[in-house]
Amino acid sequence: FLKAAYKIICQHLGTFGMTECFTDCLSVKPPSPTDDCSPRDNEELTSLTVVEVQSWSDSFERLMASLSGRRVFREFLRCEYSEENILFWLACEDLKKENNPEKIEEKARMIYEDYVSILSPREVSLDSRVREIINKNMMSPTQRTFDEAQLQIYTLMHRDSYPRFVNSPAYRNLLKSYGGSVKDLAVTAT
Repeated sequence: FLKAAYKIICQHLGTFGMTECFTDCLSVKPPSPTDDCSPRDNEELTSLTVVEVQSWSDSFERLMASLSGRRVFREFLRCEYSEENILFWLACEDLKKENNPEKIEEKARMIYEDYVSILSPREVSLDSRVREIINKNMMSPTQRTFDEAQLQIYTLMHRDSYPRFVNSPAYRNLLKSYGGSVKDLAVTAT
């Protein structure tokens, strides 16, 4: 399903100047086990509307609330070599949904190894205060072990990557392809 979803994204975004980037990115890293894919993905990606695509520029929260928005944003981040940020955020969201204590501990350990450990190739940028909190929380992991870190990464994506995404030729071309207007886009997205 994941390959089919990427194929659809590439088909939709092929005319928006991102196909080359997407193709390059797809050949660099394998999909993460935290990808939020389902059998409905093909349908959801092909049923985008101008209203939904336009809403992504209204607020970061709207972009992140949209499955298609997260997918397009993730591809943008992949091309900027910062995909680990959204993957970490998604993994934390997945952890919050878990109720089985054994699974919580396993998922928390995987998140730590994949995104927090200084040995990880996908290490996210966290300050020392948040790292200390995580290290303390890892003694007895819960669904909320990474809350501080998740907020820090969400804020980083919101303040840093999101304005570049909204102002990118790829997003603007995507919006135009659905009949939206780029004239109304703010130079600095909120």
